[in-house]
Amino acid sequence: MRDSNFARSVVFMAAHNAKDGAFGYILNRPLDQCVSDLLPDQDLGALGDVPVFLGGPVSTDKLAFAALHWNKRRRTLRCQTHLSVPDALHALSLGHDVRGFVGYSGWSGGQLESELEVRSWITTTARPLVLTVEKPTQMWSAILKDMGPVYQVMAGMPEDVSLN
Repeated sequence: MRDSNFARSVVFMAAHNAKDGAFGYILNRPLDQCVSDLLPDQDLGALGDVPVFLGGPVSTDKLAFAALHWNKRRRTLRCQTHLSVPDALHALSLGHDVRGFVGYSGWSGGQLESELEVRSWITTTARPLVLTVEKPTQMWSAILKDMGPVYQVMAGMPEDVSLN
C-alpha cells in the first residue's frame, strides 16, 4: 500500500461487512505516549500507563480503548473495541493487552473489497506475535517473516526500492 497512512502497517480488522464497510486499528504505529500523557487531569489508575497508538487516519481527535487477547485453544486474536474506562481497567485486570488508539481505520461499503481485488493488501490470519513482538514498529516485518520465504524477502526490502 503506497498510501502513507497504511504503508507497512499492520491493521487488525475488528469489523467487516461488504455492505456497510470495515473498521480496524493499526497495531504497529506507537505514538510513544501513554494514556496519562493525553489525559493528564484524570485519575485512570493502571490505565494511565497504557500505550497509545495511531489507529488510523479517521477521527484522530478521539481516543479509544481496545483490549486484545490471544485465545490459545482456538488460535484466534480477540479484540474488544470501544471500551469505556471501567471496561478497559477490567480487561487490564484480566491480563489482556489494552491499548489506546488515536483515530481508527475505516472503509465504506465495497471499498476494502476493491482494494483487496487489486491486491493492495497482504492478508493473513492473526498471529500471536502481534502481542509478543518486542517493538511494535517491527511487527510488519516480523509477521511477513513468519508467513514464509516469499514474504521474508519482502520483509527485508527497503521502503523505497528505487534507492536500492
